[in-house]
Amino acid sequence: MTPADAHAVDTPQLLEQARAWLAQDPDPETRAELQALIVAAEAGSAVAVEDLHARFDTRLEFGTAGLRGAIAAGPNRMNRVLVAQAAAGFARWLLEHAAGTQPSVVIGYDGRKNSDVFARDTAELMAGAGVRAVLLPRLLPTPVLAFAVRHLDASAGVMVTASHNPPNDNGYKVYLGGENHGSQIVSPTDAQIEAHILEVAKGDIGDLPRSEQFEVASGDVEAAYIEATAAVATTDAPRDAVSFAYTAMHGVGWRTAEAVFERAGFSKPVVVAEQRDPDPAFPTVAFPNPEEPGAMDLSFATGRAGGVDLIIANDPDADRLAVAIPDGSTDGFRRLSGNEVGALLGWRAAELAERTSTAGAAFGTLACSIVSSPALATVAAAYRLDFADTLTGFKWVSRAPGLIFGFEEALGYLVNPATVRDKDGISAATAFLDLANELAASGRTIADHLDAFAERFGYFASDQISLRVTDLSRIGEIMAALRATPPSRLGDVAVDHIDDLRDGFGGLPPSDVLRIVLADGSRVMVRPSGTEPKLKIYIDASSDEGDIAERRATATARVAALADAMRALTA
Repeated sequence: MTPADAHAVDTPQLLEQARAWLAQDPDPETRAELQALIVAAEAGSAVAVEDLHARFDTRLEFGTAGLRGAIAAGPNRMNRVLVAQAAAGFARWLLEHAAGTQPSVVIGYDGRKNSDVFARDTAELMAGAGVRAVLLPRLLPTPVLAFAVRHLDASAGVMVTASHNPPNDNGYKVYLGGENHGSQIVSPTDAQIEAHILEVAKGDIGDLPRSEQFEVASGDVEAAYIEATAAVATTDAPRDAVSFAYTAMHGVGWRTAEAVFERAGFSKPVVVAEQRDPDPAFPTVAFPNPEEPGAMDLSFATGRAGGVDLIIANDPDADRLAVAIPDGSTDGFRRLSGNEVGALLGWRAAELAERTSTAGAAFGTLACSIVSSPALATVAAAYRLDFADTLTGFKWVSRAPGLIFGFEEALGYLVNPATVRDKDGISAATAFLDLANELAASGRTIADHLDAFAERFGYFASDQISLRVTDLSRIGEIMAALRATPPSRLGDVAVDHIDDLRDGFGGLPPSDVLRIVLADGSRVMVRPSGTEPKLKIYIDASSDEGDIAERRATATARVAALADAMRALTA
């Protein structure tokens, strides 16, 4: 039976749903797109019917990461109808939990397609529902929104962004203020909001009350963020000794980052001009994510031409940081892994905690996600700091009690939890540049500091395999197979044990994650991506035996062998 045959019986109902959606869609572009599909389906096009099924058989689920998807018509896409339903549903949740006071929400948006439109819709619908709504004055980085939730003492925050997703994607990220300190939502709040959204979706968004009586925040919010973020730089050494190139990856980072760097006293960066200004088409990159191959090619070229010491890159909404250092290769630079940057910033945080402690010993918590390098736990133990490993996502990292630094390997770092309770690529860049300038004062480089880390704590190697799929069911099949027939060996190394986090484990909430621990202490983590159609495999190994070269060779060889074994196992 063909897909068209399988859906034939419910095509009339499908067309009825599509027409009802069309009737309430205020966006001319998505209206025209959907109208064309309806006409084609009515004329018997199997392709159009399949497309409608993909859009209407399900809807984007509102989870702890909010919403994220391609911009197009239908409930399984990002569009003005879906955003209106989400805004109205979230408003009802806020009013339900307001305890007799008027709740408030601050709304931010980046430079992606329709971000400003979705943000204004949210402001009007929140205000119409009786929520005090404050719209940020222009497109700004996600960390500024996270900061604004706390700075304005808002009940909640909404950021319209798809971060580093493909160009035609957009998303809707939700934060909570008060006792949540401006962190992203976690379960069961997501399910509660989703229930309200589904109730709203039973009606027509044209019937939802709107109001233009929302506020527009002044520039004081961004100015306060700039001041607080520049204060992350603490070194007494000259702060302009290190030269660096900067790219905003066609996103919204440059204007705010430039002000922070200047306020902190850093040297003026060499800017990747082609990627400086917001452009929703992301014309110079195949995928606007600094982790992706080729994404930093222009910044490497700019760095070579400028002879800089470092390259600093933010992703399009500037909540992530990538760093590259000179390496003598043809490219001239090597991008550090998220684990390497996290280890160095974690060491810096531990050192700062020890220096500033009145008791003569460091205190506080270092935290990272369970798929990030074990290196941070080693640093915490050396400084007698608390350590917390959390589920993947800064909604969890940011909630670690006593947090002084947190990171996840996907280029996310939280260096100033008293100011922002989310990953922040601009404050992380400030901390990293501060470290680089402090090292420069004593004639050392970041490469030297990485060697010093390996000498003191051991060499930690890591790798990641991302299996992108076109059929999401394939991810479930692989996870089921690993659970049904767990490996006893990976390559030449025996498996010591496997932790299945599906029902929770060691105080961690339930999550679809497998942790495979090898007899030599190496580790493999397997989980579905929360935002992309990928299965992700994270591999970590370390060595503290021999000199630095021997430690590097041992750890790297272990990781390579495990990567080969996991590719074969999941093929």
